[in-house]
Amino acid sequence: MSSGYHPNTALGRFVHEFEETAIAVILGLMTLITFINVVLRYGFNTGLIWGLEAVTFLFAWLVLFGMSYAVKITSHLGVDAVINLFSSRTKRFIALFAALICIVYAGLLLKGAWDYWAPFAGLDATSGRWFPTGFENSRDQAWYETVDMPMPDWLRFIEPIMNEGESYAKLPRFLPYAMLPIGMALLLFRFIQAGVRIFTGVSHGLIVSHEAEDDVAAVSHMNAGD
Repeated sequence: MSSGYHPNTALGRFVHEFEETAIAVILGLMTLITFINVVLRYGFNTGLIWGLEAVTFLFAWLVLFGMSYAVKITSHLGVDAVINLFSSRTKRFIALFAALICIVYAGLLLKGAWDYWAPFAGLDATSGRWFPTGFENSRDQAWYETVDMPMPDWLRFIEPIMNEGESYAKLPRFLPYAMLPIGMALLLFRFIQAGVRIFTGVSHGLIVSHEAEDDVAAVSHMNAGD
């Protein structure tokens, strides 16, 4: 998978590789599980009982990874008809203001994602209504399990840590739910990165993609070739 994006820092390169590898693996797993289920269902009248739940979680992971990935490659759609009426300096100020709003919004999402996930991992949620002011005790929900996904034996080592030594019959929920804070942290990182690029003059906009214009130009080019 190639996006044409070339990070300049070690952290940027790590996150870049992590995102693209994760997206490729998730797409591969979704395809493989769905294909196996179809073959089992129509060929052998059986199926993976946990397949649908696994694909549902994988699709949710793909969406959460995709949000930050789309910010990185500037593929989110935006309307800039009014912004283009202003001078370059004003457009840069508007882009910086938009980046700031997005950073604050992503920070709020990260707090909410952590507060939702933390009890499932036996951790404390943050205090404060809007912004974290510390941590507060939350009810331990680490014993919650998924509906159908089996617990792999190689993960049994977490049972003394997370479930007071009790065995998990199914995969604990905190594992698939972990993508919530991870996805929001990646989104926050990408918005900060985009804001820095605008501030330093490397980029002139935030996440605007002229998809419609590109499609029209492509069709015009094809017609001209005819």
